[in-house]
Amino acid sequence: MKQRLRWFEYLTINAYWLGINIASGIITPILLPFLVVQFMPPEEKNTYLAMVRVAGLAVAMLVQPLAGMLSDRSTSRWGRRRPFIVLGTVLNVLFLGVIAASPSFVGSGFDQVLRPAVGITTAYAVLLGGIMLLQVSSNISHGALQGLIPDVVPEDQRGRASGVKAVFELVPVFLVIFIGPLVDAGRVVLTVGIIMTGFVLTMLVTVMTVREQPVTEKPGGRIGEGVWRLVALTVLFVGVTRLAVFLVSAAGNAMQARDAALTVQVAVVGLSGLLAMAGSIVIGVYFGARVGIGRGAEGQSSFIWWVINRLLFLAAVGSIQGFAQFFLADVLLVENAATMTTLLLAAVAVFLMPSALGGGYLADRIGRKRLVGIAGLIAAGGTLLLLFSANIPMVLISGCIIGLGTGTFMATNWALGTDLVPPEDAGRYLGISNLAGAGAGIVGAGIGGPMADFFNALQPGLGYLVIFGLYGVLFLLSTLTLLKVNIAPTLQA
Repeated sequence: MKQRLRWFEYLTINAYWLGINIASGIITPILLPFLVVQFMPPEEKNTYLAMVRVAGLAVAMLVQPLAGMLSDRSTSRWGRRRPFIVLGTVLNVLFLGVIAASPSFVGSGFDQVLRPAVGITTAYAVLLGGIMLLQVSSNISHGALQGLIPDVVPEDQRGRASGVKAVFELVPVFLVIFIGPLVDAGRVVLTVGIIMTGFVLTMLVTVMTVREQPVTEKPGGRIGEGVWRLVALTVLFVGVTRLAVFLVSAAGNAMQARDAALTVQVAVVGLSGLLAMAGSIVIGVYFGARVGIGRGAEGQSSFIWWVINRLLFLAAVGSIQGFAQFFLADVLLVENAATMTTLLLAAVAVFLMPSALGGGYLADRIGRKRLVGIAGLIAAGGTLLLLFSANIPMVLISGCIIGLGTGTFMATNWALGTDLVPPEDAGRYLGISNLAGAGAGIVGAGIGGPMADFFNALQPGLGYLVIFGLYGVLFLLSTLTLLKVNIAPTLQA
């Protein structure tokens, strides 16, 4: 039986989540949009931002569950998870250096070869390669880290542990509030150095303080089958979403060929985009997770629908965050958009953190499923307000409402997931749940980015309103999917 945790152990068990989310909180909403605009034509920035995110997240989708599975089988005397966290951190530092070097390739002589051949600049190619490598290293540690809570936290304390995890996922918004001015000033190397420091310090806290019980015998079964299943899962999901992008593009081309009215194009292409997002999520996850789980998948339908629920929500909130900088610059005409993005995210986090802590506590008291459903409705309401936001104060209010729903979701949804996974395979199952983490960007940004450029070409700023509206519908659909998730009555409430 696992010993009850002391208060500070909630912090140390979750420390590395802080390092991971310092990185994601800087790279995704701030650094990547800034660099893409420097490296590629501005009228195609949403498409190329989507491209670099999709490529990196496709790598993450494969590596994270593989690392989780390998850590499940580790018999290291240092524990199952910590050796992977150390290895991933060392490689993170190396590959972040590649990203930091990408601006030095602007105007490179190689552009004369790459632009005609593949349509991208040398600097963008280096950035793309650095992001993909970083996704390999980061998810080596991330995949193992996800098994810590099921490994060392008693079941009746996982809601509180997940609440602290959610806070560590959110608090970097305050820590990086000064990053926006650095990025606007072009201080890319310094910005990347801050990310490196976050990884190293939180890794040291985790390695030196967390107590793992080493496993003396590896679990039975062949690892080869698990590996090919993860490869098949990734190929299936990415293939489904790329097909969805093709279908949406075909719908847009057909409307332009017919010289259709703007309202007709919004209705037809917008509906195609919604069907592409929701359809690729349900189909990709439902069949992808079954391939990844293998035998016994029939008995894990609640887990699979939990992943679908998580992916619908994260695809919406992550994409709103990812396109926020371009929305502020193009629709509200905000100068120094990177700085304003960090300030906006910091204000939103004021609502995120207390709702995450409160949600984690309530999840242990009244049940996970009900709170996850309420979170989806709250976030949908905030997104609806965002569509009518004509100034920064209105954007701020809508963001705070979305933040309230997101904080509640982040704590309670993860606690719900830890209840659904088999304890002996927690790393593998929670790694498979990265269909939601990585898939969110592949679906939300991968489909939404080209759609935004398509509609922005028709009417400046229209693209963001269309895709944000679609993300609001995804929040609502996430609540509906909970009807397929069955959990113990004591947890369901």
